[in-house]
Amino acid sequence: MRVVVPPPGRSQIMEEVHETHPSVSRMKSLARSYVLWPRMDLDLENKVKSCSQCQANQKMLPPAPLHPWEWPDRPWSRLHLDFAGPFMGQMFLVMVDAHSKWIEYHIMGNITAPSTIEKLRQVFAVHGLPDTLVTDNGPTFTSELFSDFMQQNGIRHICTAPFHPASNGLAECAVQTVKEGLKRITGDSLCTRLSRFLFKYRLIPQTTTARTPAEMLMGRRPKSRLDLLCPDLKAKVARKQEKQKERHDLHERERLLKPGDNVFVKNFCSNSKQQWLPGVILTQNGPVSYVIKLTDGRVFRRHQDHMRRRHDTGPETVSTAELPLVTPGGATQAEELPTEVSVPPAETGQSHTDTQTPQTPVVTAAQESPKALTPVVTAIPQEITACSKGS
Repeated sequence: MRVVVPPPGRSQIMEEVHETHPSVSRMKSLARSYVLWPRMDLDLENKVKSCSQCQANQKMLPPAPLHPWEWPDRPWSRLHLDFAGPFMGQMFLVMVDAHSKWIEYHIMGNITAPSTIEKLRQVFAVHGLPDTLVTDNGPTFTSELFSDFMQQNGIRHICTAPFHPASNGLAECAVQTVKEGLKRITGDSLCTRLSRFLFKYRLIPQTTTARTPAEMLMGRRPKSRLDLLCPDLKAKVARKQEKQKERHDLHERERLLKPGDNVFVKNFCSNSKQQWLPGVILTQNGPVSYVIKLTDGRVFRRHQDHMRRRHDTGPETVSTAELPLVTPGGATQAEELPTEVSVPPAETGQSHTDTQTPQTPVVTAAQESPKALTPVVTAIPQEITACSKGS
């Protein structure tokens, strides 16, 4: 049985049930056990809201909806900074790139503003200046010296809400990640363990980007010992080429030729009786390729395999015994013209080519023949072409 309380006595009943400042739900349970009046629950709620003692000792409200940072579209655009420690007797400066999740973790002798600025200069000398720097409200980051450093370099400095580490959660997570890693690595010095951990961390694909921090920041994956498991294609091809050269050169000997040497050049013309043409090396235009000037003035480019040294130094000329005889009327007395014979470049204006026969040589002067005939050539038929290719 419950008592219905009229309006004049309701305030006294509410004071009684609120004597020990219980919560709203407990006040309602206690009041419903004895009394009843219209809108009693609403009156009890207003009583708790108006109580200064209850409001001063109230618990924290549920967290606000998550508001993530906007992901920058290029690397090293926004950095998150924080200090970690003392940890293992040292203080650390932590920097995280919001785009690539690249972590910079540096041991600090102290965390004053000059020391922090000097360390930032070293990092910026490698990666460049960021657009935005996010920090907490520590005395180092709120100092006038640090603020001047940000303004001089055109960096936007954002300080998160005081006493809210989650606002700079990227740096906080990096601190915990490195701490856990250093605890698991044993042996070596602290600096060595830190370098080993960061090297491996930067090669691990991230869950958010599915790519490694090194690839996101530098555009490449640094080489590690794991890369030794995959053969290097270029090195493999180079080893194959070396073995091939060893087998080829087993019964070969190197011919040392230089500009100015007298040589014989292989004649590739099929209708010629001379297999080797004398000449002089003008220049070397490749590892085994040379430019040779023949004794009749022609200039060719030939491979070393098609040359041999000429030990005699006397003048040699190419035989012209097979030149066709052309009568003044234009009829030829020979069936073919050897392609070894040509006119010196000074007469024909022919430049350095890789063919063995000039395009359309014209002989204007009479040439002597060992057959006691004097051929007079006015023109060479256009149909005559080169008999061989240049190497």
